[in-house]
Amino acid sequence: MDFKTSHKLLFGFIAFVSILVNVHATTTETLPPPRKLTEQQAEVASANYQKYCALCHGKNREGHANDHAPSLKSKSLFESGVPHAILRPMSYGRKGTAMGGYLDEVGGPMTLAETWNLTYWLFEQAGVERLALTTNPVEGDIKLGEKIYQKECSQCHGIEGEGITAPALGNQSALAHNTDEFIRHAIINGRQNTPMVAFKDKLSMQEINGITAFLRSKALGWKEERTILKALPTPEEYVINKDGEDPNFELKDNMYVLSTDLYDAMQSKKRMVLLDTRVTSVWQTAHLEGSIPFPYYADLDETVKGIPFDVQIVAYCSCPRAAADYTINKLRAKGYTRTAVLWEGIFGWMHLGLPVMRGDIEGIID
Repeated sequence: MDFKTSHKLLFGFIAFVSILVNVHATTTETLPPPRKLTEQQAEVASANYQKYCALCHGKNREGHANDHAPSLKSKSLFESGVPHAILRPMSYGRKGTAMGGYLDEVGGPMTLAETWNLTYWLFEQAGVERLALTTNPVEGDIKLGEKIYQKECSQCHGIEGEGITAPALGNQSALAHNTDEFIRHAIINGRQNTPMVAFKDKLSMQEINGITAFLRSKALGWKEERTILKALPTPEEYVINKDGEDPNFELKDNMYVLSTDLYDAMQSKKRMVLLDTRVTSVWQTAHLEGSIPFPYYADLDETVKGIPFDVQIVAYCSCPRAAADYTINKLRAKGYTRTAVLWEGIFGWMHLGLPVMRGDIEGIID
């Protein structure tokens, strides 16, 4: 064998080994568990889960109770995603999705310690070991990944990763907080007991690496916008158009008002109370003009103060109706009969081109 041939073989072998290292980078090494919660911390975390999370993620963490919220008991999620892949979306939310931020610093109801404890509680409930996944980037063919993504993933996750019946994968905050290996681990192993199947036996590692690289590429060039927190409305501001007429809505199923009808009533200066039943942090990001933050998990005896019984109340959320339905049913049980839910939710409202307010500007977004 001549020198030239031997060098070709050597470099070919090195390249082959390099591919194998990247392909099989998912490790089986484990990390020690995070700190153990005290019995009292676990009780508070469990209560916080039922209060803030169960409505969408399910009472037993099974997921998809509302708004396609993912399972929070999946083995592959918790062996690869604790703490930050759980803590960050819980704390700061996912912009462009129904997942709001629950940290008090962004307008949510929980302290930093409570969000950490809830993260650890979820991990303990999952009963898995943490994997020592690499933080190195996954090299892959982006064009190939896009082709495979559109064929295998877009039906559930959306053509642009916006999320349809599954979580949004093109979400900037998700891509910022999740490593390449976290993404690839989910593709390889799926999410147990959810519609997300494991692709390790269906796709080649080259294709999986390509999807991972393609998703990572969608984080480039996205602009992160900073929301300046707006002062919350006071009780004297709850009723809009105090001297206006009643809207006299014709409700669908004795519960729902259509976006176009509500918008017409707002334009006609009808007397109403508009309740944004999402976590307060997302009210800061985008809300219907004149609406008040009225989180579904809040103490109803406190939040109803300042709301008269004779005014038309319309509640909305983003899932598109779960939190609003939940809130209105509680109000009706308290004797509030002039109540309705926005049928399309705020995302449907915006999809129709109707305007919303934002916390960081003095004006309306069309």
